Amino acid sequence: MRGAVWVAVAASVGNLLQGWDNATIAGAVLYIKREFNLDSEPALEGLIVAMSLIGATLVTTCSGAIADWLGRRPMLIISSVFYFVSGIVMLWSPNVYVLLLARFLDGLGVGLAVTLVPLYISETAPPEIRGTLNTLPQFTGSGGMFISYCMVFGMSLMESPSWRLMLGVLSVPSLVYFVLMIFFLPESPRWLVSKGRMHEAKKVLQKLCGREDVSGELALLVEGLAVGGEASLEEYIIGPPNDQMDDQDISNEKDQIKLYGTEQGLSWVARPISGQSAVGLVSRHGSMASQNVPLIDPLVTLFGSVHEKLPEGGSMRSMLFPHFGSMFSVGGNQPRNEEWDVESVAREGEEYPSDAGGGDSDDNLQSPLISRQATSLDRELVPPAHGSAFSMRHGSLVQGVGEAAGSTGIGGGWQLAWKWSDKEGPDGKKEGEFKRIYLHPEAVPGSRRGSMFSIHGGEGPMNGEFIQAAALVSQPALYPKELLEQHPIGPAMVHPAETAVKGPSWKDLFEPGVKHALVVGVGIQILQQFSGINGVLYYTPQILEQAGVGVLLLNLGISSASASLLISALTTLLMLPSIAVAMRLMDIAGRRSLLLGTIPILIASLIILVLSSIISMGSVVHAAISTISVVLYFCFFVMGFGPIPNILCAEIFPTRVRGLCIAICALAFWIGDIIVTYSLPVMLKSVGLAGVFGMYAVVCLISWGFVFMKVPETKGMPLEVITEFFSVGAKQAAAARNN
Repeated sequence: MRGAVWVAVAASVGNLLQGWDNATIAGAVLYIKREFNLDSEPALEGLIVAMSLIGATLVTTCSGAIADWLGRRPMLIISSVFYFVSGIVMLWSPNVYVLLLARFLDGLGVGLAVTLVPLYISETAPPEIRGTLNTLPQFTGSGGMFISYCMVFGMSLMESPSWRLMLGVLSVPSLVYFVLMIFFLPESPRWLVSKGRMHEAKKVLQKLCGREDVSGELALLVEGLAVGGEASLEEYIIGPPNDQMDDQDISNEKDQIKLYGTEQGLSWVARPISGQSAVGLVSRHGSMASQNVPLIDPLVTLFGSVHEKLPEGGSMRSMLFPHFGSMFSVGGNQPRNEEWDVESVAREGEEYPSDAGGGDSDDNLQSPLISRQATSLDRELVPPAHGSAFSMRHGSLVQGVGEAAGSTGIGGGWQLAWKWSDKEGPDGKKEGEFKRIYLHPEAVPGSRRGSMFSIHGGEGPMNGEFIQAAALVSQPALYPKELLEQHPIGPAMVHPAETAVKGPSWKDLFEPGVKHALVVGVGIQILQQFSGINGVLYYTPQILEQAGVGVLLLNLGISSASASLLISALTTLLMLPSIAVAMRLMDIAGRRSLLLGTIPILIASLIILVLSSIISMGSVVHAAISTISVVLYFCFFVMGFGPIPNILCAEIFPTRVRGLCIAICALAFWIGDIIVTYSLPVMLKSVGLAGVFGMYAVVCLISWGFVFMKVPETKGMPLEVITEFFSVGAKQAAAARNN
């Protein structure tokens, strides 16, 4: 995973620049006011600070759609260019109007980085460490603020501090960021697959994963091209093909799915548990505590059931079948690797041009996507028509007992599988059914827990051992409804390039799963902004001043302006250890658990600040209590409500519309930021400090309720599985409302 880690670190430099800029302007504005005599023009002074916010908000409105069209990497490169140019212009600024232009350009860079860095990291990180890597932007942003405050503090001790130099230094780290983006950062493999550029996606995956065989990852990314569609939850018993399973509550022999291992003659059989509906699955395996609470979203229960049913002793990295990446015929007569150029597959009478050029032949790509194996249906019918020359390779579609499937591990204990069923239609004619399956093992009691959980290497299950697995079954991305309506013969599929050419569409935003995810994403971004972080940041220097820190610094010969900068640096420094703890816990405790555990601390801290403002107490006691409350608020905010909204928004949307949806969530973030920033002085005058903190405490309480009822746990799950669960959960929620 080293490649994915370094890529995430490089991308997070964009957030370091954002934190750097926020801290620098806070210190530089003190000297800008003096030079341009802005004491009598507070509106212009506020505009200098807010111009960056305006630029960020404007660029966010179009950043998602452009990122879906142009790519993630080019947009991050453009972000670094905006940072660099704005730093140079601020270094030169002859008057306040040029400074305003520079601040606007800086805001464009900030908006692109804040919106797209979490998106990029989510699309390149393995599921097991995605939360940790996506907390890096929060860490680097706070680190950038600390470094910048220290730099500005040092400059403030000079005889004649230069605000131009303070702001212009931004061009130096932004140049480093530009070099990293150009020479080190690859394009997102999910975006490449969404454009049909399979060969390039394979090379990026090999770099990120550190291995040659990335067939499972590539197949998963192709399946992520789908938006919406019919999906159902089923349950399978999986084990060796012997008589031990006959006494269980399973379906008939004709319904079994045969799964083949890497060695000749080694195979597993999966059989659906009869009479198990999607609602029944949730009722039986969902969180019982959640189901007893009114108004809780069925989606939360659905996600909770997955995490509650992880096998005991199994890690998030374990696979259902440790070496199940290949599947061959029983007798081993099928060729192991058929040649296929991923991007240049020619269909009968039609060619698909390669985005990677003629020299990008991909003969060794091991991906369960395209080749041809005969099914029983094909033996009885004429050769298939256009569009049906598609079946499975390296995971070849083979003739088993009733059904055959190929499977690959995709992270977090999940398996990706496909099944082809030869069935008899209503008119008596044979017809086929091709399905994609996401499999996940469940911890089941007693005899139902097989030893496959602890298998290392290529050993198969011993006689009599089997496991129970939840299965999320839906149409493959390359086998869409439009193709089904043509009644193809055999496991027909479209080429990935044909699926990718559709691109994002506004109508995709109205798919039930996407709408559900947008409610979660926009809701948590707005609540984060109104949870009080801006008010506490505004009040912190005053709190620390009352605690005597300012007096101590003045006695050391430090001016009031320099003292305020040093106080801000110390406040930022307190955040870094807490963010490091959050990075450790993000993929262990999970996003939802961290939010539910840290928001009550925020509420308690705000209530204490309200009481300390109302109740009369000694100055020393008041300062001590207020300081402890502020420190606790900061530490627990950056552990939960700080990074998690961006992490969730980068995880819960389908690949095809991910950029567009994240832009909508980011726009909600920036609008909330503007409202809170400009309403804070007005509220302080109207309801006072106690009233403001009281309102923030109420918002935090609402936020806890929103997280408890609406926000699912996504740790360790592949992005494509998360979006599929949102689709299923949205439909279950709609069914529950109708009933």
